[in-house]
Amino acid sequence: MNPERRDRLRDAAVGVLAEAGGRGLTHRAVDAAAAVPAGTAKNYFPTRDALLRAVAERCLEQYRDLAAALTGPGPADAGELAALLAAMLHDVRGPGRRRLLAYQELRTEAARQPWLGALLDPIGAADFAAHAELLRSAGLLGGPEQARTLTLALHGALLHLLADSPGTLAAAGLDDLDGFARGLVAALRREEPR
Repeated sequence: MNPERRDRLRDAAVGVLAEAGGRGLTHRAVDAAAAVPAGTAKNYFPTRDALLRAVAERCLEQYRDLAAALTGPGPADAGELAALLAAMLHDVRGPGRRRLLAYQELRTEAARQPWLGALLDPIGAADFAAHAELLRSAGLLGGPEQARTLTLALHGALLHLLADSPGTLAAAGLDDLDGFARGLVAALRREEPR
């Protein structure tokens, strides 16, 4: 099978899942989004589970690419860490929104399909280790609690950013992503934000 067409179909499936949700993820919708002849997606991914697996694998690849691009050698101090966290949050408001919406739809589906949860588990588990490394690089890691706090705070923030409700964003401080990131880092340092 053509690997370029396969990737085109997987990218289209990510878009369909993000835009139409789990019920909208059909072979026909993926064919239309990829602008390929009817039946093409079914040839590559014969079942709905195969289609979900393809989306999950693509989201995992995109997650790894983004993590590598954003983190680089790691932040040298608290200021660089705050800037990096803000960049991650800004990505969700922009180009990463589609990927994250699809990922959240997959996580919801995984609550009913354990095999999908097992496939997605490396993404969630990797966040805790990656955030611990960021804190360590910035000279802030005092223990595993900080990495857990950072990870869970970011995961919660991402869900609110996806919902894009102005009142909730303001209440959470997410209407100012740079300020939110600085405040989060300050809280991890047990200091007042500057």
